[in-house]
Amino acid sequence: MLNLIQADLFKMRKSSAIKILFGITTLCAIVMTVMAYLIPKGQISDEYIGMVFLISDIVMMGILGAVTASVFICGDFENKTIHDAIASGCSRGTVIVSKAIVFFCGVGFILLPYAIITGIALSTGSKFEMGTVSMGFLNMLTKESGLVFSTSVLLKMLAAAFTLILVYMAQLSVCVPLALMLKKPVLVVAIFYGFTIFCANLTGLRNSSETFDKIFSYTPYGGKYSFVTLSTEAGDFVKAIAVSLFFIIVILGVTYSVFRKSEIK
Repeated sequence: MLNLIQADLFKMRKSSAIKILFGITTLCAIVMTVMAYLIPKGQISDEYIGMVFLISDIVMMGILGAVTASVFICGDFENKTIHDAIASGCSRGTVIVSKAIVFFCGVGFILLPYAIITGIALSTGSKFEMGTVSMGFLNMLTKESGLVFSTSVLLKMLAAAFTLILVYMAQLSVCVPLALMLKKPVLVVAIFYGFTIFCANLTGLRNSSETFDKIFSYTPYGGKYSFVTLSTEAGDFVKAIAVSLFFIIVILGVTYSVFRKSEIK
């Protein structure tokens, strides 16, 4: 497994696709932060709040995360990398876990600009505002703006960023079975993006059904896991991490149960 992971990580480092995705998230993170700074000052109209949300991490990862899976998992079917790995004696479980680990590394890498730029922006003590339209790192940027930076704040920021990135990985873990089963990049991106919209609509049922709210909270799409900030309680950090890891394990388990029976063509 280690050899598969090292080979895929090397291929990812040399890939122009991951560099392009990293460039896109860097640009979006910068624009998002600048506009969230200018809007409360009145230098930019509130009408642009919707546009800022569209380039925020929660929206961009719904697209770019699926693109990452398409490039580095679906692409391995086209170049026969997965076929060769299985033919050389690697079990399907090993292939699934190695591909998932590399995929999560890619997700974490393209999320770094949002985490880093949010941290830099908060360290300035400036005011950022987006009204109620904020989730993920954008939510952290607006809810914690104006704080006094210190060592304890830095540690909380690192904990919040780590937790958010893990939550995103868990949300995007659904892309692993989609990519392995469908093998078509366009289908993976389209279906996963539709799935994220569906999950976003389900959050509206939380207030109407306590049972549904409890069940949904055991997935990375429910609860308040996308609203983690520096003010979040330690117990909530632990719950977000535990739910995310559990969800990833379940998804990979389901993936294995299906993939081990499928024919590799």
